[in-house]
Amino acid sequence: MNRMLTFAAIGLLAGPLQAAELTGHYIEARTCDVWTGPCFANAEMNLGGKHAVLGWKVEKGKFADAQLDGLGVVAVVAASDTLGLEQTGPARAVLFVDSRANEAQKAALVKLAQAQGGGLTRNVVEVRRAPVDLEICPCQNNGCARLNAGGLARIETRCVDARHDKKCGNEAPFYPPLAKNVKVRAAIVVEHVYKGTGVNETWSDAGRRGAYLGSFEVR
Repeated sequence: MNRMLTFAAIGLLAGPLQAAELTGHYIEARTCDVWTGPCFANAEMNLGGKHAVLGWKVEKGKFADAQLDGLGVVAVVAASDTLGLEQTGPARAVLFVDSRANEAQKAALVKLAQAQGGGLTRNVVEVRRAPVDLEICPCQNNGCARLNAGGLARIETRCVDARHDKKCGNEAPFYPPLAKNVKVRAAIVVEHVYKGTGVNETWSDAGRRGAYLGSFEVR
């Protein structure tokens, strides 16, 4: 009995676990391999990997006093150096905010992308309203998804197949994900496209081991 009381007292002192205020799905793709070996990563450094598309789709929750259930935001990023390395200059970002968002939700989604993207999304050069759709597709290793932001920024991924997608012997997630507070797995890029304005670049990339897919939560 005394032991039970002691455990209860410890639980009261520790307090309840803090629940997440915001949860949802996250995806990113970049113009370099993230699941790779050092031999390939070294060959790409500061030659590629300076561009990326990041997408958040809120499942449930509130941010900056706005309820964001079901809404999404996408960041298109152009950096000065390979993403994941120390940057020698500021990145430029274009944000696509869910066209269903009201003004308060729009402002909150912009703040969310800036908070989660850190330095990569600090310098926002353009904010556009657009339909934002992130579809998680059921598959064996949970690596399949499609993101579409107004037809201008698109990602499609599939699972990594360790038997067929390896190019050198020792391969694993080499670069960390670009956003904070995410739990992700590496995926293969079927499509990674940006054909809009704002970052002085457009790109179309495919067949690369350059995506992450998973979830995010903000407490």
